[in-house]
Amino acid sequence: MAGRRRVAGILAGCALLLAGSADCAGRPASGARPAAVQQVLDRRATALLTHDRPAFLATEPPAAGTPGHPSDAAAEFDHLRAVPLASWSYRLTSLHRTGDRATADAELLYRIKGYDRAPVTTARALRLVLTKGRWYVSSDEPAKKADQQLWEQGTVEVARGAHSLVLGVGQSGDLLREYARLADRAVPAVTGAWGTDWPGHVVVLVPRSLDGMAGLLGSPASRYQGIAAVTTGEAGGTAQAPADRIIVNPDAYRVLSDLGKQVVLTHETTHVATRAHTSAATPLWLSEGYADWAGYRGSGRTPAQVAPELGRSVVQGRVPAALPKDADFAFTGDAGTLAQAYEGGWMACRLIADRWGEVRLGEFYRAVGDHRKREGAVEDALRKVLGTTLEKFTEQWRAYLRAQLG
Repeated sequence: MAGRRRVAGILAGCALLLAGSADCAGRPASGARPAAVQQVLDRRATALLTHDRPAFLATEPPAAGTPGHPSDAAAEFDHLRAVPLASWSYRLTSLHRTGDRATADAELLYRIKGYDRAPVTTARALRLVLTKGRWYVSSDEPAKKADQQLWEQGTVEVARGAHSLVLGVGQSGDLLREYARLADRAVPAVTGAWGTDWPGHVVVLVPRSLDGMAGLLGSPASRYQGIAAVTTGEAGGTAQAPADRIIVNPDAYRVLSDLGKQVVLTHETTHVATRAHTSAATPLWLSEGYADWAGYRGSGRTPAQVAPELGRSVVQGRVPAALPKDADFAFTGDAGTLAQAYEGGWMACRLIADRWGEVRLGEFYRAVGDHRKREGAVEDALRKVLGTTLEKFTEQWRAYLRAQLG
């Protein structure tokens, strides 16, 4: 422990010297003060927000870029041109200098106008160079393990709907407008099911391909093979959280039927609406089942049509003994188990809506999520909202599966 405190003291001393008159190697560091680097980042942010391309490019080394071959900074500026930004700023968190070079860690904070009530925060790794007494940004990339941002995959095109903003890369304007139309139908459908206690609009990101989707999520593409869309956001997020993002896998989405495309967008929009009441206490059978219930609500589709995998199992006499476990929803697991998990969750929510009513279904969802911890959450909500127990509800669900799918 004493040794560890000694190392910490040395590091703290280096940090203080960096902010003062000399770096840890004893060299003058007047140009390496965090304030000097923060200033160039502030100029970079202001130029981006005011659409001042020359000022933005002035934050990179003077020799960067050649005619016909724009620098990374120029490409970034052009990729972002259409994105409706309300704010953009950097927060420098560390700075390490070696001669006239430096590396820095920073947080990028940005908001999309009309959608984000709080900034999206993402970690960045910066490289800087000192030229004639001034610092310039030579590279600005995602930090290790940080997700990519859409503009890093190409020029962002924008389609606006009445209730939606669609941002895409490598997609036609017509296709992005079609996404906006689907999202615009999803929003009122979700409000009709869930209620009005959510912002009532969505942000949809459409990358060029499955690989692009994986980059935005910071995960291997294999994890999302066959998954049409996912929603990212802060579980239990408050009204001051950034807007959720619905991220589409265009490779899987384009092969869906018209109904399938609408169901997927409505399902993901439901996750946006329910986010503030979704917590660690919420089992996936409820969050995914409710989203599917909202997605298929009013479609006229029967249980046999929506739950074919589970239906085959029930017909063969293999009725699940318990509600789906969270592990059954793993994207990398068995496809049959995954399908049955989604279908089983949908049937559980459909049972509640049929037997207790849609309002009670919404109250049950909120009661589970508001419990904040998993233990006892479902049991307490079943007792208080539906007047039953987990054992009785499970038996009712199993009988419902037999009646609807057998």
